[in-house]
Amino acid sequence: MTTERWAGEVCGSGKARAGRAWLLSAAMAGLLMAGSQWMNGQAAPATAPAGQSAAGAQTALPGPAVSPMDLAGIWQGTLNPPGAPKGIRFVIKVTKDAGGGYKAAMYNADQGSPPMGFSKVTVQGTDVSFAGTMITIQGKLSADGKTIDANFNGGPKPLAVSFSRTSPDEAWPIPEAPKPMAADADPSFEVATIKPNNSNATQLQALIIRGRQFVTRASSVDDLISFAYKVQLKQIVDGQPWMATDRFDIEALPDAEGVPNTHQIEVMIRKLLADRFQLKFHHEQREMSAYVLEVAKSGPKLTPNDSKGNLPGLGFRPGADGVTLGAGNATMADFTGFLQVLVLDRPVVDRTGLTGKYDFKCTFTPDDSQFNGHPPRLPAPQGADSAQGSTTAVGSAPSLYEAMPEQLGLKLTAEKTAVDVLVIDHVEKPSPN
Repeated sequence: MTTERWAGEVCGSGKARAGRAWLLSAAMAGLLMAGSQWMNGQAAPATAPAGQSAAGAQTALPGPAVSPMDLAGIWQGTLNPPGAPKGIRFVIKVTKDAGGGYKAAMYNADQGSPPMGFSKVTVQGTDVSFAGTMITIQGKLSADGKTIDANFNGGPKPLAVSFSRTSPDEAWPIPEAPKPMAADADPSFEVATIKPNNSNATQLQALIIRGRQFVTRASSVDDLISFAYKVQLKQIVDGQPWMATDRFDIEALPDAEGVPNTHQIEVMIRKLLADRFQLKFHHEQREMSAYVLEVAKSGPKLTPNDSKGNLPGLGFRPGADGVTLGAGNATMADFTGFLQVLVLDRPVVDRTGLTGKYDFKCTFTPDDSQFNGHPPRLPAPQGADSAQGSTTAVGSAPSLYEAMPEQLGLKLTAEKTAVDVLVIDHVEKPSPN
């Protein structure tokens, strides 16, 4: 999800989707909330993380640091996000490279999930920072070098957490990550429960893969079509009004073992729509306003991801300077789909020619045309009620169109072009379970 898919986190209801992920990655769903409403996405690290070989076997880590200020070693602490009354135990493994720089990866000790690598680890005096695509941990190292009191930034607001240095013998064991589904599998949902969602939600609340389990909360048929066929809402035409307004909770299990990849998730949802909603449609090419994604003159500024993870992760995190869009293990198709469903008001056509998977992040100030006019809630201005936050961007970040060339080496250009649309021929409310 991932994403790791579309994490970043919520799919297209046309309503506000601030701060949620479309499809939470297996990595993030396991790594983070497992029941909380934090929906920001995160992918597996680009390379084998500290303390783990490429095949996943645990390797010996350095013993206790010689200097109390040396960060190398094993740190563990319990985060207490909303919706997780027992807390979530995290283990951070830190190593030093040949040049004396630090590398780190974080593991969920309560669930088997891929580790999350941090792209940057810094120590300045007693100030410590672990920076990832969508998560940053900033804290203070104690004088004796045994604890780090920190803020975990990755959800609606920072959460306090304390990490303690521990020995390899006393570290919490890390469960084995689930294996991916066979690449040539053509799965269906073996069991699928569909129930009306009567919470009065006006947007998708979650769409995640948790191990093998597929779960949605408050998803509409338009949401499912948008995700399964990678189309923007304007590309779904001649549908019935209830397709956007009626919402459902879905829990399903595939008929094949392992964690599905992005394409396999889409295939299963397509089969579910045809079987339980009797969806029938045909394709047409229509000219409409769209955005074209291309490489900027500076060239791409993206970090290749070779983790071989099944799912990407994309999501948003509010920050003092604007909204940070983070992606991990994501293709350009993942990115354009995410933009056209969550951020922009029209389809996005990929003309970058980039074929790999990448990690990147971009901080920007939303305008009124984005997020259907409902951007993610940002921190309240200084002196305001911080519990309420602000729905208006108060930071100094550039617009998305300025930020992308500067930070990603990509550009968005508006133009009219032919795009594929799905013309709905038939659809029914879901058959009973």
